[in-house]
Amino acid sequence: MAAKTDLFQSPDYYLLDDLLTEEQKLIRESVRGYVKKEISPIIEDYAQRAEFPQQIVRQLGELGCFGPTIPEEYGGGGLDYISYGLMMQELERGDSGIRSTASVQGSLVMFPIYEYGNEEQRKKYLPKLASGEWLGCFGLTEPDHGSNPAGMLTRYKQDGDYVILNGSKMWISNAPFAQVAVVWAKDDEDDIRGIIVERGMKGFTTPTTHGKWSLRASATGELVFDHVKVPKENILPKVKGLKGPLSCLTKARYGIAWGAIGAAMDCYDTALRYSKERIQFDRPIGGFQLQQKKLAEMITEITKAQLLNWRLGVLANEKKVTPAQVSMAKRNACEIAADIARDARQILGGMGITGEYSIMRHMMNMESVITYEGTHDVHLLITGMDITGMNAFK
Repeated sequence: MAAKTDLFQSPDYYLLDDLLTEEQKLIRESVRGYVKKEISPIIEDYAQRAEFPQQIVRQLGELGCFGPTIPEEYGGGGLDYISYGLMMQELERGDSGIRSTASVQGSLVMFPIYEYGNEEQRKKYLPKLASGEWLGCFGLTEPDHGSNPAGMLTRYKQDGDYVILNGSKMWISNAPFAQVAVVWAKDDEDDIRGIIVERGMKGFTTPTTHGKWSLRASATGELVFDHVKVPKENILPKVKGLKGPLSCLTKARYGIAWGAIGAAMDCYDTALRYSKERIQFDRPIGGFQLQQKKLAEMITEITKAQLLNWRLGVLANEKKVTPAQVSMAKRNACEIAADIARDARQILGGMGITGEYSIMRHMMNMESVITYEGTHDVHLLITGMDITGMNAFK
């Protein structure tokens, strides 16, 4: 498949760039340039072949996309949350699977090691994860426990200086290629604990998940633990219970809220350009009312989501953000991105289903993004519980 030139221009209908610092804009431009040069020319081919472009791991590390908010002393970027959001927006504009790789590494692997690990664990793992020398994954979801992680069956038992880990995890991004897995399991007291499992430990396997119609350029797999002997020093000492994994998910959901807007922006930009070039009935289809309606609604929803995300970033920087606020932004971004992808595909007609354009790939990817790290319905109920004080989950 011939590589196409990436002509993307970012929509900014409300001049939101005026709210960004020069550093934030510089970071966004560097990631945008990387996506145009390294991702856009290859991603369609990798998605068609359902193959993960492994070379991006080192590239994303060099670019600073792994753990951008982690302090520099551990290899992170020491950046603010708006910068982190803009990075995820630009990566997902290229492809949701690329952003997933970065989200998992930074928010679900590096963050818990930094936040809940000891100094030895931080120094051992974080620099290698930040540079992309190592790829990590996050083991929470199980075959029978997705939206209800408290029901997990994966457990470990004491064995001298080690613990013996048994169980399995499913739908794990990065799993087939990860050197390190942050796994959540129950201990002898039934407390949920985080434990770092390394590739090569006997009984630890990572079968690849095949046959996906979505996130085809992302590596997904299982984590299987068959009497895996893990040193006790690999247990994260500073957290017990669901607070650990859920706090990681809040960080990742924040990145998704920004990322999904990137996918929406790419679909809008593609559809807008096509509507000006495609001639039917002797004029560009962008001149017809129903096409303008679609495009006008797209830019309205993108602008609203950009404002929501920017405010969320300010709250995160001020350490005022709540998990429920992040849930609202994640859900909103996924919904509008899925709708925009569908409308953009209609504007392109039959061309919209081909790999010549990015829209169908984004549309299929959004079906995963709208579900993972809290389904669409679960995020709605998180908001409902937050405003009513009543728990609809039980």
